Parts: sequence; structure tokens; C-alpha cells
Amino acid sequence: MDVGIVGYGAYVPRHRIKVEEIAKVWGADAPTYKKGLMLGEKSVPSPDQDVITMSVEAARHALTRSGIDANKIGAIYIGSESHPYAVKPSGTIVADAIGATPNIHCADMEFACKAGTEGMFVAMSLVKAGEMDYALGIGADTSQGAPGDALEYSAAAGAAAFIMGKEKVLAVCEHTHAHMTDTPDFWRREYQHYPRHAGRFTGEPAYFDHVVPCGRGLLEKSGTTPKDFQWAVFHQPNGKFPMRAGKKLGFSTEQMKQGWLAPILGNTYSGSSPMGLSAVLDVAKPGDRIFMVSYGSGSGSDGFIFRVTDEIAKVQKAAPQTREQLEDNPIYIDYGTYAKYRGKIRMLED
Repeated sequence: MDVGIVGYGAYVPRHRIKVEEIAKVWGADAPTYKKGLMLGEKSVPSPDQDVITMSVEAARHALTRSGIDANKIGAIYIGSESHPYAVKPSGTIVADAIGATPNIHCADMEFACKAGTEGMFVAMSLVKAGEMDYALGIGADTSQGAPGDALEYSAAAGAAAFIMGKEKVLAVCEHTHAHMTDTPDFWRREYQHYPRHAGRFTGEPAYFDHVVPCGRGLLEKSGTTPKDFQWAVFHQPNGKFPMRAGKKLGFSTEQMKQGWLAPILGNTYSGSSPMGLSAVLDVAKPGDRIFMVSYGSGSGSDGFIFRVTDEIAKVQKAAPQTREQLEDNPIYIDYGTYAKYRGKIRMLED
């Protein structure tokens, strides 16, 4: 039984800030971020945007491409580390906003930046098990970075949504794999506004020691090699890491380029690799195979292999495409506006 993506969509806020704008405020070396980490600019949510509003937009695009009624969706799973409420689900609001039935299973997921692929995996597994005909997995974040911290140069905002089903499948999921350990490279405790990280430790042994083994495990499980794929997508905390991880596994720049969004989008955390996947689906052709590995601090990776079907060409232009949104008249803001939008200026309490 073919199970996979029957509808997909992404959402990118229009506001942007360039790394030079952030660097000049903190006296930092902009070339370190532009050349070293391959970051040029990032998306910024406006004050009226959050994980819920972006999830709704991405889900509506996915529904448009799927052609199904929202009432047919049996579950919604939203992966994020910036849910608007500490105690109040995002999923119920999204379900209501897209017109889904109340007879639906909802859960908010959190595993740092891989929470989005967690939602995709669970949604797809429920459909495969026959529990429901359709399920929706979403990865979305309004990423946090403390003023002056290295994360501030990359922490961005965006969302991607995927409806899983068995009929008119756009991309069949052929294989999955997971790899995780207790590697505490990044964390945020209750009541803290911003996360903390272990500096260079977030690369080795955190990111690369999960993405690469997960990728190797997925290749071994599927009996494939990088040459069997037209596209490859990896989690993008910056522009450098996914390219390095992909090349360690044997993928080329050309295979990764379409889904490589970080240089102009930044790191959308739970939305990062899912948005890369949506960008690939926008241009993929029937028969293409897509290799995808996410990453979440704490630490773990989810891997997927998708095979694109003949259905893809019918829906690619039915909703706004990912790179199209990135390039559609972005609004550049200064650091003061950015700080106001992101709530970085806080009043001291008496």
C-alpha cells in the first residue's frame, strides 16, 4: 500500500533582516556569518504572527494541493519549540481555523528542531496503520535567539505542512529511519526567554554525529546510494552544516541546492528540513527520489526516502511555492524594528 504526501504547503513571513544589520549593532564580524556559516539574511515574523498563524497558512496551502475536505483529516500534529502557549494546544486552534471536524486527534510535539518531522512520521504511521484516511503533520517555529548571541544571526520563522494519505499520493514514503542519543547541545528551561547552547559542541558531536549516522542507516536500510536520488534535504541550522553533512554522505551540491534555504531564510528550527522538502516538491518530477534527514538537539534525527509520483505536476502551482514566497518582495527591516517585533526590548518590573 502506497502511503505518503497527498498535499503540502509552506509559509514564509515577508519581513527580513540582513546579518550585517545584526552584526553592526553588536560589533560582530559579519563575514564570519556570511562566508563561514553561509548566512545572508533571515525571515522575521511580524508582531501578529506566531506558530499558530503560520501553521494555518501552511495547512491551507496543503489542503489546496490535496483537494480534500478538511473534515477528512483524522489527526493534526504540530511540531515546534515556540508554541505560543506553555499550557494550551496549538493544534486545536489550527484545526478550528482550517475547518476540520471536532472528531480529530491533536497533539503538540517538541524535540527541538526535529519536532516537525516527528509530526510527519506519526501522521504517516497512523494512515499506514489504517487508523484514519488522512493525517496532517506540521513543522513551524518562530525561533528564539538571545540579543548578541550567535543564534540571533540564524533564528528565523516559517512553517511547512504535509497531509499524509493513501489516495492520489504525490510522494510515496519508501523508507524511514531514526537515530538519537542523550547529547545535550542546546536547551531552554521553563521561564527562560532564550535557549542556551554548547557552542562548537552543537556541531561535533551533536549535529554531525546524528545526521550522518541517520543518513547512513537510511541508505543501508533501503539498499540505496546517493546516486539513486535526484534531491537531498538536511536540517539547516546555518548554510554550512547541511552541505557538509550531505557531502560526508556522498551527495553533491546540485542534489542539495534546491532545498538549501538557510542562506536566505535562516534556521526555521522545526520547519527547517520540512521547508526544504516543500521547496524540492515544488520542482520535483515524477520518478524523482528525495532523501531527507532532520535534526533536533537533545539529540536526534529522522530520515525519510520519498518517491515522487505522476500526481505532483497537477498541484505544484496550485498554491504559493516555497522559494516563490522567499523572493516575493521581501520587506527589509532594521535592528530596532526587529527587536520590537521579536519582543527583545522588555520593561523591568518594579
